[in-house]
Amino acid sequence: MPADADAPGSPGASGRSGLAYRPCVGVTLVNDAGLIFAGQRIDTPARAWQMPQGGVDTGEAPREAALRELEEETGVGRDLVEVLDATPGWLHYELPDELAGRIWGGDYRRQKQRWFLMRFHGADHQIDIATKHPEFAQWRWIDADALLAAIVPFKRDIYEQVLRRFRPWLARP
Repeated sequence: MPADADAPGSPGASGRSGLAYRPCVGVTLVNDAGLIFAGQRIDTPARAWQMPQGGVDTGEAPREAALRELEEETGVGRDLVEVLDATPGWLHYELPDELAGRIWGGDYRRQKQRWFLMRFHGADHQIDIATKHPEFAQWRWIDADALLAAIVPFKRDIYEQVLRRFRPWLARP
């Protein structure tokens, strides 16, 4: 992939479908016990659980996007977290055929993601998923193996890579 394709906010290289990568960030938010925040998506009848994630705005640095997305989706502000680590580069995945063209305005078929590990220094009552544009119906603290079992299959490989990177900070089953 060309170097400029990874610039924050750039559309990135096109996938085999001709649609560009959607630049995105994800947050692995962990509590003091090393458990991971997981939210059940509000926009699907399937019991799909995931970590907070979202798009990078044009000109926005990935770290800033991650802090913004975390607050937008969970109500957790930057004053309640410490950034501990990040994936060294972009991770990529492709949407399954049944979703391609139906989400993200039909402009993207693939995502490229940077993931950030953040330690939550607040109390559970400071997490508020009833945000202006809610993404989650409910949330819970979960261990890495349970999260992998609960994620939609097309994101599992990305989650395995992310959790392998952040394993030293996560609870052991």
